[in-house]
Amino acid sequence: MTNKMEVETDTTMSKGIEERPGPESSPENVKEGAEKSYEFSNLSDVSSSESVGDIDLILDIPLEVTVELGRTTMLINDLISLGQGSIVELPKYAGQTLDLLANQKLIAKGEVVVVKEKYAMRITEISSPAERVEKLK
Repeated sequence: MTNKMEVETDTTMSKGIEERPGPESSPENVKEGAEKSYEFSNLSDVSSSESVGDIDLILDIPLEVTVELGRTTMLINDLISLGQGSIVELPKYAGQTLDLLANQKLIAKGEVVVVKEKYAMRITEISSPAERVEKLK
């Protein structure tokens, strides 16, 4: 006993693409492997709720946000010898701005403040989108 399966195929590639009839698609002119021409719909026809720039789609994606006071390099021997009360010197001076990183990319700079007995950061400068794109290169 042989099982037969029927499969339907859709000739349109995606929503908004329509096959345009032309002389090349007439039965006598169609050859195996011949190209078909398609007409794409206008993107301005998409409603605003379906817009590509809809930020609501990404609002629940978590980011790692870090406030960085400074970085330094150490020898393994110096790192192993650290203990309670040890001092690690940083290359930044008191009063210099802190870096605010999102997923390890600099997005802003600011200064240390204390709010309700907790450290916080007041943002003083935000990197422009052009600066962030330039740093990716």
